Order: sequence, then C-alpha cells, then structure tokens
Amino acid sequence: MNLDFQDRVAVVTGAAKGIGRAIAEALTESGAAVALWDRDADEVHLVTEALPDALGCAVDVTDGSQVGAATAATLDRYGQIDILINNAGIVRDAQLVKVVDGEVVDLMSEEDFDAVIAVNVKGVFLCTQSVVPHMVERGYGRIVSASSVVGLYGNFGQTNYVAAKTGVIGMTKVWARELGKHGITANAIAPGFIETEMALAVPEKVLAHMVERTPVRRLGRPEEVAAAYLFLASEQAGFVNGAVLSVDGGLVSGT
Repeated sequence: MNLDFQDRVAVVTGAAKGIGRAIAEALTESGAAVALWDRDADEVHLVTEALPDALGCAVDVTDGSQVGAATAATLDRYGQIDILINNAGIVRDAQLVKVVDGEVVDLMSEEDFDAVIAVNVKGVFLCTQSVVPHMVERGYGRIVSASSVVGLYGNFGQTNYVAAKTGVIGMTKVWARELGKHGITANAIAPGFIETEMALAVPEKVLAHMVERTPVRRLGRPEEVAAAYLFLASEQAGFVNGAVLSVDGGLVSGT
C-alpha cells in the first residue's frame, strides 16, 4: 500500500524530538508539507532546516492565542491544513500518596497534576478546535492524537498522565461522532515503551523491566510508531474513525 501525501498539509505538535520528529520526517518523505509546532524554538528550528518546505512554529499548546497564531501562520504559508497530529506531551511522575513504613512521605503535587493535564489534554483540545474549522470548510481532515498504553491499563506513579491519556481517548471518540459527517476522522495511537529521550532517561533497572513486560522483548522505535500515525492520517484510513491503535509490542495489562 502506497501512502501518498502529495498536496497534503500536516501539522505535527511536539515535533522537535522523539516520536513527533519521526512523524514529521515520515510525512515529509511521503510528500506532505509539514508545519512543526513545538515550544522549544531552537530545536524546532533545527528540525525545520532539515526538512524541505517545512514551517517551524514556536508554540505552547496550552496557550490558545499561541495556537491560534500558529494556525494562522500555517494557513498563510500553505493555504490549508489536512492533517493534525496531536503529539505534544509531558510527564511529571509521582505516586498519588507515597507511603514508606506506614508513613506518608510524599504526595503528587497539584502543580504537577495541572501541568500534565494542561499539555496532554487541554493542548490537544486547543489545537484540534483551532484547526477543525478549516477542515470543515474543505470537507476533509485527519486528526490523530497521542494516547498511551497507560491510558488503557493504568500505570503505577502516573495518576496525572493516565488521566490525561484516557482523556485523549474520550475526546477522540466524541470527535469521531461529531466530525465524521464533515469528512473528518479522529483516531488515537497508544504507544507502549518507545526509544525516546523520555524513556531512556529512566533508571536502567526500570528500563529493563519495561522490556521484560513487552512480549517482543525490546523497546519500540519512533519510526515504528510514526508508521501507524501515517496510516491513520492517510486517505486509505477513511473508514477508520474513533479507533485507538496500540503500538506496544504486544504489551497487555498485568504482564
């Protein structure tokens, strides 16, 4: 199957590193013009320089005015937006209540809870709401958002992240119902443990446990996740709507 994105314009959030960069590169290689949205202005500039006809926008996805400005800049440059990849995300891990020897020694802070919800839920909401009116005008659109396997199964020490990634799944299913009649599909990807800076920053013992829990016995590669995004962003996936595609090496709850 040839996934041809000629004459398509894609927005990728969190595009400066990891999975986001892999998605931007794969879309470019497949013929799309890509707008890279990321809050790290220096990093997004470097990626933009490496991709032909790419547009780099320094944007905090939690700020509606910045998202609106990035949308306007993208439309000014390309005249259309066909694909939105909601990839931007952060983690701030901590236990809800950490107990040692029967004593409460720490709590997840309200600030860390709010920060993760703001980027991973509100950011997806703001970017989608900003872009969708232009998709409606054209009668075509593909929205693919980053959830996670933890949004399906939960994970120790990630109350905020799990809440956010479960929220992305819920929003995706709502948008599939609301926007399908306008020629717009909404789907989500649920990656497992992937070789990104975020994953490789965890202690070696924890990383080994991640691999042990994955039936294929390795971490996934960003380009493998990008391939799944490309399928859901393609014309060929026009009858896939409201789906959550796991890209996790067979990880299941309890393994």
